Amino acid sequence: MYLTAEKKQEIFAEYGKSAKNTGIAEGQIALFSYRINHLTNHLKTNPKDFSTEHALVKLVGKRRSLLDYLKERDINRYRAVIKSLNLRK
Repeated sequence: MYLTAEKKQEIFAEYGKSAKNTGIAEGQIALFSYRINHLTNHLKTNPKDFSTEHALVKLVGKRRSLLDYLKERDINRYRAVIKSLNLRK
């Protein structure tokens, strides 16, 4: 499995306030970005996997809505997340 519990804790520890705080927006955005990168690499080798493509589109939408939420609430946190994850926009 590509995403283990240890990897999730590592992502939340790096981008969230702690490894146990899984509800913070920055941690969720980082987790979605990790999953999006994995699915993108999968689709490069399996271009006809339409169920994975559908899941990828849904994940991108979820990440976008979380980024919009963070942008409305705290622009400095939004800019920090964009910079640390190397996201466009």
